[in-house]
Amino acid sequence: MKKITFILAFIGMIGLQSCTVNEVNDDGIDNDTISEVLEVTTSFSAGNNFSRLVTINPPIYASDMILVYHLYDVVNGADVWRLMPQTYYFDGGGELDYNFDFTRYDVSLFMDANFDMTTLSSAWTQNQTFRIVIVPGYFSGKISGKADFTDYNATLKAFNIDPSKVRKIKA
Repeated sequence: MKKITFILAFIGMIGLQSCTVNEVNDDGIDNDTISEVLEVTTSFSAGNNFSRLVTINPPIYASDMILVYHLYDVVNGADVWRLMPQTYYFDGGGELDYNFDFTRYDVSLFMDANFDMTTLSSAWTQNQTFRIVIVPGYFSGKISGKADFTDYNATLKAFNIDPSKVRKIKA
């Protein structure tokens, strides 16, 4: 009788065990969160309401975030990128903003000013280049306090992005 009770207890313990799956990779590499950089060169005018909509294909996850950098200058062959939003001040109190907003499906790049933007020189409105950095939500809590997002190159390094793999989007 003791043997039967022991066998039934043993079978019962096995049957009541819950299944678990260990999804942690032994190599410590997260293969489903990939940062990406998109580049777009566009021109702004009254005809496009000083804005440009850039479609993200495929759409990003709802937890992902976007950083946008504006190509401000080229010094000794090196690009100078500025994190947006970016405000420029003019004599007489004029303020010009390059700004953006985004959804899972697109990024809206736009200019805003406290003066008539049709009076701007073409240096401010024509052939403006932007880099859109897609940051997976997985990283936002782990790296946000450790990275200097104002420095484009530091951002690439923090997210292990290869600068040669920037995907250019046609205007």
